[in-house]
Amino acid sequence: MIVVDWLQRLGRNALFFLQRLGRATVFLLQVLAGIPTIIMQPRLLLWELYSVGVLSLAIIGISGLAVGMVLGLQMYTTLVDFGAAQSLGPVVALSLVRELGPVLTALLYSGRAGSALTAEIGLMKATDQLSVMEMMAVDPLCRVVAPRFLAGVVSVPLLAAIFSAVGILGAYFVGVGLLGVDAGAFWSQMQAKVDLHADVYNGLIKSAVFGLVATWIAVFEGYDAVPTTEGVSRATTRTVVHTAFAILGLDFVLTALMFGGI
Repeated sequence: MIVVDWLQRLGRNALFFLQRLGRATVFLLQVLAGIPTIIMQPRLLLWELYSVGVLSLAIIGISGLAVGMVLGLQMYTTLVDFGAAQSLGPVVALSLVRELGPVLTALLYSGRAGSALTAEIGLMKATDQLSVMEMMAVDPLCRVVAPRFLAGVVSVPLLAAIFSAVGILGAYFVGVGLLGVDAGAFWSQMQAKVDLHADVYNGLIKSAVFGLVATWIAVFEGYDAVPTTEGVSRATTRTVVHTAFAILGLDFVLTALMFGGI
């Protein structure tokens, strides 16, 4: 009986997951259909870009600097054992541009901006603001969700680029300023080893995919939340957890496709 009950719970959870995935897919298509209307109201998009993008610069910049400094110190202690300390620049740059920049930016964005989007939309639903818009013949998907979704998709690649750039500067300060790595070798080897198309563009593609998925989860959880205080808080928690799982899973898939020769 224990095995039967476990299988029944597993089946129910699987069906519930597929049901929510289907609703989320339909929701995404409806949001994408409402994006062209934003062109007629650019102020909505600009405000959301400021809210999810500009206000996230502080945590992105500080985190990027800290990660770059730690990465530079760790890579130097490893490379110096092999007599390859001059390769610190390309090793740090490739690590940030390919992996750490897109992944950590998306995770930080989810914790700071994604949770805020979920809470904001969820509270609007709980206080019947979305219902009032529908009564006034205003589509909340076009007026509320679409600008936030597009702002998130645009912001994450830019934030990831800033994260990687600041991280490289942090590694430069540690490697060149503190550990004595030659500055010319740091930059020249980085320029020679980091490819614009294979590394930088692929990193931007990964960050764009992460931004789309993270923002999609955030706005859907807020729009689908139970209209109560407890329901909104649970939706906010689900946003952070589900986004982390989705980003880490997608990171493996995209890395295998881009750099693994699959």
